[in-house]
Amino acid sequence: MAWQGLLKVRQDKTVELLTDAAEGLKFALTDGVDIAADGTIYFTDASYKYSLAHHFLDVLEARPHGRLMSFDPSTHRTSVLARDLYFANGVAVAPDQDSLIFCETVMRRCSRYHIRGDKAGTVESFIDSLPGLPDNIRYDGEGRYWIALSAGRTLQLDVLMWSPLLRKLVYMVEKYVMAVPQGLRDAGTMSVALNGEPVTMYTDPGLALATGWLKVGGYLYYGSLASSYISRVDLTKSSIEA
Repeated sequence: MAWQGLLKVRQDKTVELLTDAAEGLKFALTDGVDIAADGTIYFTDASYKYSLAHHFLDVLEARPHGRLMSFDPSTHRTSVLARDLYFANGVAVAPDQDSLIFCETVMRRCSRYHIRGDKAGTVESFIDSLPGLPDNIRYDGEGRYWIALSAGRTLQLDVLMWSPLLRKLVYMVEKYVMAVPQGLRDAGTMSVALNGEPVTMYTDPGLALATGWLKVGGYLYYGSLASSYISRVDLTKSSIEA
């Protein structure tokens, strides 16, 4: 659960809490996760200030409350790899295991964290100025990352992010009235090559808050915070791969 921390769910359905804090700071919105070949678990805490129920307040505040972390199952040590992230989201370990990609929703970008090599411990740009708000990211084993876009880029969102005063006003209304329509439509996904170059993109006007896409065979499976079920797109009958 996002508000509980990093959990391990066994096949017998028993649940173990692995970690719920780092450097004395509790997680409030444990988010993306991926496991490296050596067993190290990499994950994000989107915000140490706001829970999932109030995640939009974090977006409106637009402050760096997120962190990228690792958990070593052999030592049970939780390490902070990158701090001051703007709604840190999905994580995907690169196929060569030398780096990982993580996304920041508010900044509409994904970055590369170097796990080992000459650049170990450093962060560099992977892809920015995304056409929507990025959520989770998954590697498909075929040379592409699939980035979930929880909402498309709109003039309303651009104006909101450009104006601190407007964000503060909407923040107050959202916090105390909870009546501001978020209008998070035109969600979808885009695939990018291993070097961050865009390859394909798919959005739908009726799709909202898509959180993750997973390619399995000829299908793309996806989930959304706006739906209580998992859907899929048949790639043989769509133009996503065109």
